[in-house]
Amino acid sequence: MLVEFTETDSGETDSAVSPQVLPFIHAAAAARDRPSGIIEVVPAARTVLIGFDPSVTSAEAVRAWCRAVADHPEPAGARGSADPRAQITIPVVYDGPDLADVAEATGMTMDDIIAAHTGQDWQVAFTGFAPGFGYLIGGDPRLRVPRRATPRTAVPAGSVGLAGGFSGVYPRSSPGGWQIIGHTTARLWRPDRDPPALLRPGVTVRFVVDDGRAAESGQAR
Repeated sequence: MLVEFTETDSGETDSAVSPQVLPFIHAAAAARDRPSGIIEVVPAARTVLIGFDPSVTSAEAVRAWCRAVADHPEPAGARGSADPRAQITIPVVYDGPDLADVAEATGMTMDDIIAAHTGQDWQVAFTGFAPGFGYLIGGDPRLRVPRRATPRTAVPAGSVGLAGGFSGVYPRSSPGGWQIIGHTTARLWRPDRDPPALLRPGVTVRFVVDDGRAAESGQAR
């Protein structure tokens, strides 16, 4: 079942994220009357997918539950549903192949780009594309840049990029069209970790300049 939200933070179709999504999933995680047949709650930019087992619960029951959750969203200021205090620090070496292009496109210097990217907290709005890939919002609006006109056939694991109003880190080597401004040694996805994904919806992320002394990221603080 798909829950759709029409209100967005931005009028740009490639980066508009509804501010109603995170409060909905926080409330869904906290709800005590969740139907037992619901298997998963998966947020996206403007939708939330509710997966359920029809042999256990009915679509009508799930629909009624979704309406109740939407009517009582989690109060503003809530962070990750698993740990509302979770904050991840990710050290980055700002040596990306698109750093100079991003500076030119924004009218900023490369040092300005780095300062802006590390200057404030980001928040994981939703995940997707690949296991462990989080779409981060809340950064400096000056960093809003389009995707590359020609996507790369392979972007190395750990690449840190920008696209639209998002920032993100590639958890594994894959094709991609984001503007790459740096890289990190943080492991975004580890099947042997609980949970496997370092970045989860609602978690706060702080990028810091990797001066060579940073330990492997992945530790919530």
